[in-house]
Amino acid sequence: MEGIDILLNYLSRSSFITFFVLGWLSIYIIMTFGVLFSRYFYLSSWLTREKNSLESMLMGAKGVRDDSILKKCSDHSGTNEKLLNVCKSVAEKNATNGLWILSMIASTSPFIGLFGTVVSILETFSGLGQGAGGASLSVIAPAISEALIATAAGIFVAIPAYSANLFIKRKAYEVVTCIHRETELLLSIREKESANV
Repeated sequence: MEGIDILLNYLSRSSFITFFVLGWLSIYIIMTFGVLFSRYFYLSSWLTREKNSLESMLMGAKGVRDDSILKKCSDHSGTNEKLLNVCKSVAEKNATNGLWILSMIASTSPFIGLFGTVVSILETFSGLGQGAGGASLSVIAPAISEALIATAAGIFVAIPAYSANLFIKRKAYEVVTCIHRETELLLSIREKESANV
């Protein structure tokens, strides 16, 4: 009950800028978890498909499986190395899609929070200068601590965004590495077939 009173008291004294900053950071945190979960599940299923394709080639299959991204780039009449490299580049682009959002959120949210804090501190000192009473520590300290909430919110948003960025980047690296191995194995199989003919 006391926490709700503190929150309501804070919101009643907050300005438009504070609401704007906290709203912006709320959108950022929703975007962070949206990108994290969607990219994680997408990359996990993609990695499973590519691993299965790689394993089937290691077990003796002559080419990639139908659900592999390399299927479009390889055919049995001859595999073009340049075409496979283009497919690897497209796969890398698809795997790292969305990382720019997490990077942007991680780098800008502390500054957005700091902006909210600076504006709140300016409003606090402006209000103290216009007031008739003296500016004592008991008046300034609560106002400054409330102003720092925006900075704390910015840092609170930046930490999961940065962590999610690293996590998804690692998952994308695993996918790209698996595709690279498939490409090398596919080219090796084609060279062996050409040598036997």
